[in-house]
Amino acid sequence: MTSDDRDPSSVEVEPDGLEPDDREGSRSSRSEARTGRSHLPLWQETILLVVIAVVVAVVVKQFFLQAFYIPSESMEPGLVDNDRILVEKPSYWLGGEPQRGDVVVFSDPGGWLDDETAGQPGSVLTKGLAKIGLYPTGGHLVKRVIGVAGDTIRCCDKHGRIEVNGKPLDEPYARPGRTPTTGAKGGVPCYGPMPGILNGSCSWKAGPVPKGYVFVMGDNRAHSADSTVHLCTDQVTECSDSPYVPVHDVVGKVFALAWPLGRAHWEHRPKTFDSVPNR
Repeated sequence: MTSDDRDPSSVEVEPDGLEPDDREGSRSSRSEARTGRSHLPLWQETILLVVIAVVVAVVVKQFFLQAFYIPSESMEPGLVDNDRILVEKPSYWLGGEPQRGDVVVFSDPGGWLDDETAGQPGSVLTKGLAKIGLYPTGGHLVKRVIGVAGDTIRCCDKHGRIEVNGKPLDEPYARPGRTPTTGAKGGVPCYGPMPGILNGSCSWKAGPVPKGYVFVMGDNRAHSADSTVHLCTDQVTECSDSPYVPVHDVVGKVFALAWPLGRAHWEHRPKTFDSVPNR
């Protein structure tokens, strides 16, 4: 049987009458129609990705995670001047509050920051990056929570240790202050002096801490502008109205030292506070 004798019904006929190349173009057009649009040009995709990245960074900074830098020597030896730290915020969501032993970042309750520690990133670029959470932020304080609502803090026992609700604290993470002139006996170092006040006195009391507040101290006890500096005593009348930090001023809890890499580590709540009784 010749080709002329074949059944016409067996001959392949394109129903749309299109050549193969035309059919491929038609399929591509139909595919784009189904997806609703064609691919964006590279420059538009780049801009879109940058915008998405900025939005994600702002959301993360606002609700989850923020970078800060240590502005002074007040948290030595664990955290030193210009260290980069990471602060997480979810721990204090839904009524959660700082706990004893937490290292927290908080905004100035009023007159606690000096000109040096109040500084912010200098250039326009770094200020912009800090606003969206892509550069460590300054202008805040970093301290350790020593007392929470209801607690009474005393300085110090005969070994120079701070007492919270009558329980002395062994603080291997802290650097003691000068040898006390009062309070602890035997010339032992004091872990609770008031820097610049009463020659570093090792005899004072704070509390009970009001509801909605915390009592904070730097780990470098002789060089920290913390709650002890703003504490009124019988001997000291030039002090602030309150040595306590409002919980609503707390940004979050430090959970990691991120930079420098050689000292990077996770930050944990010390076990020394586990045995402190509640009031």
